[in-house]
Amino acid sequence: MKYLSKKTVIDGITFDSKKESKRYIELKRRQALGEISSLELQPPFLLQEGFTRDKKKYRPITYIADFRYIENGKVIVEDVKGFKTPEYKIKKKLLLYKYEGFEFREIK
Repeated sequence: MKYLSKKTVIDGITFDSKKESKRYIELKRRQALGEISSLELQPPFLLQEGFTRDKKKYRPITYIADFRYIENGKVIVEDVKGFKTPEYKIKKKLLLYKYEGFEFREIK
């Protein structure tokens, strides 16, 4: 659930909020200028595999960031946030615990 956000379409891509679409435009501009490279939208990170227990199937848990790109040779993972849900806080903590080798940025 998105809080007080309005879906916005840019370049045929539907973003969950105006804030996220504005960040996309900024990152696209920075990529065109050569400041960043390899811009990806909605990169997924597996936090826990799916499993079966007592004949019940449990789906995998994933974290889907808003953007991933390279800046000055370093991988940056970004999430544009207006409101931090309890679920987001837990998934962020699991992401930072499980994955290394990138800088995580929250864009407010």
